Amino acid sequence: MASSYDRAITIFSPDGRLFQVDYAQEAVKKGSTAVGVKGKDCIVIGVEKKSVPVLQDDRTIRKIHKLDDHVMAAFAGLECRRSVSCENYKLTLEDPVTLEHISRSIADLKHEYTQTTGRRPFGVSMIIGGFDPDGTPHLFISEPSGVYYELLAGSIGKNEKVVKEYLENNYKDETVANEDLSLKLVIKALVPVVQTGARNMEIAIMTRDNDGNCIQRLLTTEEITAVLRQIEAEPMETA
Repeated sequence: MASSYDRAITIFSPDGRLFQVDYAQEAVKKGSTAVGVKGKDCIVIGVEKKSVPVLQDDRTIRKIHKLDDHVMAAFAGLECRRSVSCENYKLTLEDPVTLEHISRSIADLKHEYTQTTGRRPFGVSMIIGGFDPDGTPHLFISEPSGVYYELLAGSIGKNEKVVKEYLENNYKDETVANEDLSLKLVIKALVPVVQTGARNMEIAIMTRDNDGNCIQRLLTTEEITAVLRQIEAEPMETA
């Protein structure tokens, strides 16, 4: 016997909402906090990590991923993998993918899943950062609805609002003038929402060398701790 009500999940509600998209966005809000900053000549991404069990290798739960030599991404919510898009673009056009192209590709796929019967929206937001072939740094955010946008700095995850407010008040040309200052800005933004310090932070920096090659570096716990000590000493230095 046929059902007397509509089972489709891609139908708008009377007030114009797709509830499955709302649910996907709620999944993102329960995910780890991530922050991205575009510096003058670098991209810095930081993520709040959950505590790792003693017997688990923490390398198996990375939150920041290398999509290509010049593109990295962090996610909040349910993980997805898009490095294949970069590889396909390079094989087709023989050029590295631009940041706008890979961000649009991810957004298009997400949007498709909000309107196709038998599928559900991806419960993930992503921060995508890196360098275009011309050497210009870019930072994008992609949301579950299929919306994507470029920005100077941004955050996703459960403490998005707290981090975003900090960035809005502290992102200035002088606070991102170089790699070290951009790194400090990211760590300062994470400090209020990461209670256990460096041990629960994952930070990656992408820069370009003199030959134009992109270099992505994941900071060690010791390096993050050293920056935290510098930050803690700053008020004493200015007193």
